Amino acid sequence: MAERLAYGTDQSQFGELRLPAGGGPFPAAIVIHGGFWRSKYGLEYIRRLCDALANVGIATWNIEYRRIGNPGGGFPGTLDDVALARDYFTSITSRFKLDSSRIIAIGHSAGGHLALWLASQKNILTGAISLAGVVDLRRGWELKLSNNVVGELLGGSPDEVPERYAFASPIERLPIGIPQRLFHGTADADVPLEISERYVQAARSRGDDATLIALPDASHYDPVDPRTKEFAQVRSAAMKLLKL
Repeated sequence: MAERLAYGTDQSQFGELRLPAGGGPFPAAIVIHGGFWRSKYGLEYIRRLCDALANVGIATWNIEYRRIGNPGGGFPGTLDDVALARDYFTSITSRFKLDSSRIIAIGHSAGGHLALWLASQKNILTGAISLAGVVDLRRGWELKLSNNVVGELLGGSPDEVPERYAFASPIERLPIGIPQRLFHGTADADVPLEISERYVQAARSRGDDATLIALPDASHYDPVDPRTKEFAQVRSAAMKLLKL
């Protein structure tokens, strides 16, 4: 059973907290859904992932945030919300018996971008997992992903708003300094594998503990579906990062 908690005053500024059975203190994951940062996609589809993590002892903070199409969504509001949700989460760790020394971020697709961006803020996280993430926004713009959604998110091209790409793109914020695990299907038709490949190569060249787990023949959604063998690998990685 999830408890809905508001971290801000906007209707999109809330999260769903799921706690495992037992008395804690629980390791935790900040979970960030995808949908190419657009308002028509919400956190509902990733609830099953949260339930599956809770079943192995990981508390989850499944966050909603302002997206493209919402008032205040896009740059910088979307990023501001993710940071604000993190800050709120840190304020409730003792109240809900969460282990503040074992917190990771897990994000899917656009949420993978946001999870690694959050990890780059030098904050409480001890690790980060990207599932088919758009972790190189410049390359995402070059590939014109989802009708050039990156340009829509940031309000222009890399030449027009270079400072926004430097601030918002995880690959441009390396090194991050915490373990990063990137899962990506080789048959992903929404976000190409090459984006994660480029990111991990850059992260490792800068001294980061970053690993790409390429998933043979897996689609964009296989890593977030608890029924798949791909998700079993994701769950195992989360447990290792959280020392379970």
